[in-house]
Amino acid sequence: MSRLTRALSSSRRRFSATTSSEKDRLARNKWDALVIGGGHNGLTAAAYLARSGLSVAVLERRHLVGGAAVTEEIVPGFKFSRCSYLQSLLRPSVIRDLELERHGLKLYRREPSSFTPCLDGKSLLLGPDKDLNQSEIAKFSKKDAIAYPRYEMQLEKFCKFMDFIIDSPPPEVVHDLPSLTDKMKDKVRKSVFWSHCLQHVYALGHKDMVDFMDLVLSPASKVLNNWFEGEVLKATLATDSVIGTMGTAHTPGSGYVLLHHVMGETNGERGIWSYVEGGMGSVSSAICKAALEAGVHIMTNAEVKQLLVDENTKEAKGVVLADGTEVRSSVVLSNATAHRTFVELVPHNMLSDDFLLSIRNLDYSSATTKINMAVDRLPNFKCCRNNSAEGGPEHVGTIHIGSESMEEIDVAYKDAVSGIPSRRPIIEMTIPSILDKTISPPGQHVVNLFVQYTPYKLSEGSWRDPVVRESFARRCFSLIDEYAPGFSASIIGYDMLTPLDLEKEFGLTGGNIFHGAMGLDSLFLMRPTKGWSGYRTPLKGLYLCGSGAHPGGGVMGAPGRNAASVVIADLNRS
Repeated sequence: MSRLTRALSSSRRRFSATTSSEKDRLARNKWDALVIGGGHNGLTAAAYLARSGLSVAVLERRHLVGGAAVTEEIVPGFKFSRCSYLQSLLRPSVIRDLELERHGLKLYRREPSSFTPCLDGKSLLLGPDKDLNQSEIAKFSKKDAIAYPRYEMQLEKFCKFMDFIIDSPPPEVVHDLPSLTDKMKDKVRKSVFWSHCLQHVYALGHKDMVDFMDLVLSPASKVLNNWFEGEVLKATLATDSVIGTMGTAHTPGSGYVLLHHVMGETNGERGIWSYVEGGMGSVSSAICKAALEAGVHIMTNAEVKQLLVDENTKEAKGVVLADGTEVRSSVVLSNATAHRTFVELVPHNMLSDDFLLSIRNLDYSSATTKINMAVDRLPNFKCCRNNSAEGGPEHVGTIHIGSESMEEIDVAYKDAVSGIPSRRPIIEMTIPSILDKTISPPGQHVVNLFVQYTPYKLSEGSWRDPVVRESFARRCFSLIDEYAPGFSASIIGYDMLTPLDLEKEFGLTGGNIFHGAMGLDSLFLMRPTKGWSGYRTPLKGLYLCGSGAHPGGGVMGAPGRNAASVVIADLNRS
C-alpha cells in the first residue's frame, strides 16, 4: 500500500489556526507535507495535496496569507492590492478544480482594457471591442488598424499552444528512480509529453510555428516593428514585453515576455484582464478557503528559519521555525524563491558546489517599484476633456503614462542600468475602484502605479533614505500631472514598495516579482536551473512550488498545481 493510499484511508485533521499559540499542536503532528510560504502558489499546492488525502500544513512568515497577491488597508478606508494588481493568468483549471467562485472569487472585466494619453492631445483606447480598436488605431495609422486584428489572432494561436506547456510539469530527468519499472514508466511519461507537444506543433502548422519561434526569440521591438508603424501603438504593446523585467523592448527574448502577459483569460475570453472584487487578496482568500475546506492547517506568523535534513541520506525531514519550533514531515514544498530556498534555508554542505553556483548565478535583477495611492478624485486627462466624477472609458483599463514611443522606454531603461531611477519613469496606472466599489470610500479612489525602472541598488544614495524615496515618488506624480493636471493635489496618502521593500517585506529576492528573470535561459527545462526543472530538487522530499519554477511568474497557480501533481506521483511510487 502506497503512502498516498494509506493517507486516503486515514482521518484527515482539519485546522485553521493563525496564532502562535497553535505551534505546539503543529509540532506534535508529523505531517504528510509542509508548504513554506502561504502565497497563492503555496496555497494552491496545499489545496491539491489535501484534496488527495494528505495531511498538509502551510507556514506563512507574515501576518496574512497571499504572498504578493494580498489586499491591505494601508490608508484607512482604502484597500490596496499591494503587489500584484490585475487578474488574467490564473489557470482556468485551478479556478474550476478549487471552485474559487464558490469561495468568493468575483471578477470585474475591464473594457476598454488600455488607454494611452499623449502630450500632443491625442490618445489611444484599446480593448476587446474590435470596432473600437479599428477606429482608435486608425487615428494614427490606417495600415495598423488593418493589421491589428491579424496580430491579435496570431497571438491567440500561440497562447493556445502555450496552454499545454504551462499546465504540464516539464519532462525533466527524474533522479534516483528506485526500480527499472519506475524508470520505464518515467520514459513513457516523457514520450507522452513530447508526443502531445508534437501534436500541438503539427496543429499550429509550419508557418505559424516559425512565427512563434520568431516571437519568443526576438526582441519585442523587432516583432512590433514588423507588424506596425505607429509609435504610440507599438509603445503601448511593448510595455507588456518589459513589465517586471530589467530589460527593454530591444532585449532579445522580450517577445516571450510580451506573450506571457497576454496568454491569460477572464471567464473564458482570451487576453482579457480583470479587477478582483476586494483586491488581489481575494484570489488568495478564495484559494485559502478551498485549502481549509480540504483540511489544510494554515499557520501565519510562522517564519521558517531552516530545513531539517538528514545528513546521511540527504532527505528533507521538516523545518525549524524562527522561534526554534521543529515541524516534522518527509515532504516539504517551498514557495520561496530558489535562492532563498537553497542558499538561505537549506543547511550548509547539503548541496553540491555546482548546484549552488547555478542558483547563486540566477538573475534576480529588478526594475519595479509599486506605488499604491488613495486619492479624493479621479485624474482628469487633458486629452479627454472629461470632467465627470463617475469617470469615463479612459479610467477603466491600464493607463500608460510616459510611454508614447519605444524610444522613451529604452531611455528610461538606460537610466536604471546606470543605477539611476528613470528620470521619466514608465508608469502603468490602474484605478480598480472605478469598477470595484468595495475598496474605497464613496467618491474617492484607489490608484495603483506599476513603475519602471528602479534599480535595486542605486549608484548614489539608498532606497532606505526617506529623501530619496520621496523624491522619486514626487517624480512619478509630477509626470502624471503632465497628462492629468492637478493629480498630485488629489493624493490623500500612498504606500511605496521599491525593489528593496519587495525583498524585505515579501521575500522576493532582489525585488524580482517573478522569483527570477523570465529570460529564455530561465524558462521551461531551464527553470530554475538546468537539470532541475521538474519541481524536484537535489534533496529527496524537497520540492519547489513557487514562481521560480516552471512556468514562471504572475498570479497563475500553475507552479503550485503542477508541483502538487509531482509530489502525489512520487508518494504513489514510495
